[in-house]
Amino acid sequence: MRIALYARVSTVKQAEKDLSIPDQLRQMRDWGKANGYIVIMEYVEPGASATDDKRPVFQQLIADATLKPSPYDAVVVHSLSRFFRDSLEFGLYERRLNKAGVKLISITQQTSDDPSGEMARKIFSIFDEYQSKENGKHTLRAMKENARQGYFNGSRPTFGYKAVEIETSHKAKKKKRFIIDEQEACIVRKIFDLYLNGYLGQSYGAKQIAVHLNERGLTLRGKKWARNRVHEILSNSTYHGEFIFNKRDGKNQKNKPESEWIRMTVDPIIEKSTFDVVQARKASRAPSVMPPRIVNSPSLLTGLLKCGCCGAGMTLATGKGGRYRYYKCNTRISKGIKLCDNHSHPMEKLDNLILTALADKVFDPERVKTMLSDMKKQIKTAQESQDDGLKKLTKELEELKVKTERLYEAVEKGLLPLDSSLQERAHKLHARRQELLILSSGYRRQKQLPDIKQNQLEAFTKTLRSKLLDRSSGFGKEYLKLLVSEIRINGHQAEITGSYSALAHAVEETKKHSLDRVPSFVPNWLPDQGSNLGPAD
Repeated sequence: MRIALYARVSTVKQAEKDLSIPDQLRQMRDWGKANGYIVIMEYVEPGASATDDKRPVFQQLIADATLKPSPYDAVVVHSLSRFFRDSLEFGLYERRLNKAGVKLISITQQTSDDPSGEMARKIFSIFDEYQSKENGKHTLRAMKENARQGYFNGSRPTFGYKAVEIETSHKAKKKKRFIIDEQEACIVRKIFDLYLNGYLGQSYGAKQIAVHLNERGLTLRGKKWARNRVHEILSNSTYHGEFIFNKRDGKNQKNKPESEWIRMTVDPIIEKSTFDVVQARKASRAPSVMPPRIVNSPSLLTGLLKCGCCGAGMTLATGKGGRYRYYKCNTRISKGIKLCDNHSHPMEKLDNLILTALADKVFDPERVKTMLSDMKKQIKTAQESQDDGLKKLTKELEELKVKTERLYEAVEKGLLPLDSSLQERAHKLHARRQELLILSSGYRRQKQLPDIKQNQLEAFTKTLRSKLLDRSSGFGKEYLKLLVSEIRINGHQAEITGSYSALAHAVEETKKHSLDRVPSFVPNWLPDQGSNLGPAD
């Protein structure tokens, strides 16, 4: 009888150490020789679980065995668990082999070909599946505890980090911890910077960032960047110091309940505040919130224009086969003139009027000075309530500090065991402290207004005016998104609404950077205040 041998181990580590596979092959060869069988082919699967069929060597074995005519009469395994550890899948694949006239034989669990032998194989398969699930449960429990202690499970760390082996209290055991890989971390910081600040005045999304990195030879561990990989970097909480283990189910790729997540503290590559700003911007650009046509639209005012009659957005409409372009109310487009009779406005004419009004009337040095003065008065008015809020946060921070110190002191003195419940308590204290620091930082930002001098104002407004009116650079649209929250068109009037705080920080940022790029900062939004009325037509 012609036979094929199939040997498998569950992990690559086992295969590298020659565990099991050489012994499986030796025993199967000896068994075949003793029974006078001819070994036609040997299939070796290093590092693959038998709980599913995602095994390339296994699939090759099945493909070869079901050829017509089949090159061999039987597939021989050491034990049935080497073939499959899922009773349902085991039965399906055994049936495929039987239809091709190929038997499945285990040298350690031999059964007859009659109904009793079939039942025995099913029982063996059910027990193998049960044992596999029990092993998986205990392995996961150990890995979760390993993560709680701050050690890394796995062989391939997150991009930007590397795993280094360290000695533990058990001399024979070595465990892994995350440390920053500075070469990769530079690319991570570059990705966050491009997403927040763009490049040469142009806003960058994930796709543009991927192209930018690939053009400069910056790779993802030897591979080219793609849009989804950039998205993963921008969304990964590891980069602000929180690695999450056991977040996703490996089989269905769905997130597990948050109660099952294990959070590990690692060295951060970027600031938490930067990460939060990126998440806020991603959320605002999500297709469910803002259609991609608005984010990527070449028209200047799309996404900012609102109809003064009905409040709907105004979008680009064309006439005469695309020869003419207008901004038109969405209500009027979809439901007709009876529900909204606001005028349509030529795109190019309205764009120029808005930019000119901003450059000449809003971003005039004296006007900007007045707006910033108004902002100071508002901050002073709100000073008392802000001071009270800051005092409460400071007091809670001090209390948290005392609680944390007492907790560590109790552990050092042996009064409390360093178990999972204590680690969870310490993690909650740390998380609350981070939250309070962010809140208190927000209060302090509201109290602080940059000290801006007259000559700086004049330089800023002069340069900004030339940039706004230069339509070829795309700079005007980026500054509009930064400083203007809404432009409401009513008849022949345009009301421009924006943030004093954004304007103040934009001026302040010019101390650090030139106007060759749009400044970025953690926004300190105030209620929409400050408007400029100018002609729309």
